Amino acid sequence: MKLSGAQMVWEIMVREGVEVVFGYPGGANLPIYDAMVQYPVRHVLVRHEQCAAHMADGYARATGRVGVCMATSGPAATNLVTGLATALLDSIPLVAVTGQVATSLLGGDAFQETDVTGVTQPVTKHNYLVTDVRELPRVMREAFYIAREGRPGPVLVDICKDVQNATIEFEYPEKIFLPSMTRTRRPAPQAIEQAARLINQAKRPLVLSGHGVQIGGAEAELMELIEKAEIPMVTTLLGIGNINETHPLALGMGGMHGEATTNLAVQQCDVLIAIGMRFDDRVTGRLDKFARQAKIIHFELDPAEVGKNVKADVAVVGDCKQTLTDLLPHIEPARHLDWLQTIMHWQEDTHQRDIVQAEVDELIPPYVMRELWHATKGNTFVVSDVGQHQMWEAQYFIHERPRQLITSGGLGTMGFSVPAAMGAKVAFPDQLVWAVVGDGGFQMTMQELGTIVQENIPIKIAIINNGFLGMVRQWQQFFYEKRYSSTPIFSPDYVKLCEAYGIRARMVDRKEDVAAAFAEANAHDGPFLIEFRVKEEVNVYPMVAPGSAVDDMIRRPKAIVQGYSGVQPSW
Repeated sequence: MKLSGAQMVWEIMVREGVEVVFGYPGGANLPIYDAMVQYPVRHVLVRHEQCAAHMADGYARATGRVGVCMATSGPAATNLVTGLATALLDSIPLVAVTGQVATSLLGGDAFQETDVTGVTQPVTKHNYLVTDVRELPRVMREAFYIAREGRPGPVLVDICKDVQNATIEFEYPEKIFLPSMTRTRRPAPQAIEQAARLINQAKRPLVLSGHGVQIGGAEAELMELIEKAEIPMVTTLLGIGNINETHPLALGMGGMHGEATTNLAVQQCDVLIAIGMRFDDRVTGRLDKFARQAKIIHFELDPAEVGKNVKADVAVVGDCKQTLTDLLPHIEPARHLDWLQTIMHWQEDTHQRDIVQAEVDELIPPYVMRELWHATKGNTFVVSDVGQHQMWEAQYFIHERPRQLITSGGLGTMGFSVPAAMGAKVAFPDQLVWAVVGDGGFQMTMQELGTIVQENIPIKIAIINNGFLGMVRQWQQFFYEKRYSSTPIFSPDYVKLCEAYGIRARMVDRKEDVAAAFAEANAHDGPFLIEFRVKEEVNVYPMVAPGSAVDDMIRRPKAIVQGYSGVQPSW
């Protein structure tokens, strides 16, 4: 059959299983938008192209499928850059389709012409400029394949306008030939044997698991490993959900704002088993003091990550699920009672964390986070923005399943949560989705309230309003003698703002009103926003200062709560 290039874009998408696209039309992609009406794909009209990328990202994180966004040429395409970079650093499968000026105008500085492939090369896994309609079917097929194959990532396809209009006989490319993408998924048997030997000999083993476990769908195999060999587990921020946090072997998140217990365990284990993580600086602290006493086993799909930051004694390169499947028969059942008891002795700081949020009279963010967990019974997606509230969410919301927490890890993108929550809600319309965001981050993308209404995306939004760019203010307090330069931030009346859009909202500034506000929001069928006006100068503890070892932490002040008894939390 004969199809135009614009029709081919949608034909390939439908065959790739695409059900929704987030985007914004313009002159250079009008043919694609004109052809869209012929195909069964939902389009979500965003208010800013950066948010189209974040929505596609949130959709992909929630589902594990490829998210798709669209933009026209010039400023629209460059607006995607932050979203693409966010997806690249967190290994999120995403395809961005942009319009480009006609081939005859390329290089002539035509209206809204930008070298989009040049601009996006550093922030994509791969990108294409399509100047020949005959190449378009192959390119579109390859884009989806590259986005999800191996270590996932974003791919951009820039299509000239005359290519979109050109018509030829369409042939679907059944096979894809990409030799550079062909890589063995099976780890070397000798590496498996070396890793198993170290694990079986360990007296103080520890698993440090990351986002790669969820990407690879290896949660069940990981649980079998830690339970068979009785190995406690620490997670990275994006690894949260790899284990139900009520499990006795779950220690929580490690790193810059990880619990003291987790960081002490990292620094005193004798075998560190790193699975699906890349030793980011927020996890390791000062590299030359990171886990110096431990033999390190690194299970990783991407060989470029092995040895990049931390030298591994044993490197096991391969698909996470397959690797753990191969490893398990070599693991001997074990018990590590002395090691677990040592870890329990370190948990006073964690216990104080839970007492503090309950007993402080003022409205503080940790209390809001724990109440969100109580109000939802943990049955929700939580999409966190970036800053102090992100760390409080990681510490106080009790995560019980993979993909439950969606957040920007590697890039730390403020403004991410509201559009990403919208993407997750579009993917799972029957699931509760809460966006947790600071007053700074919300104001970066709050224009998407219009999209929420127009496209009927009933997410819930919790704004943690402390009147500051909180995390920056905390650094200024600790390291810059409380010189709060440019960190106090004005907020509008968020309730009135929501009224202008026809969205239900309320403001809460007392602890006793928090539970009722969450209950009202959860019971409402449409979108709902709660502004929590919290105590201003509250800090995230523990904190590893820049340049410090991961166990050299600024700890929670013990004098915060009068009569602290050291009892364990009731949950």
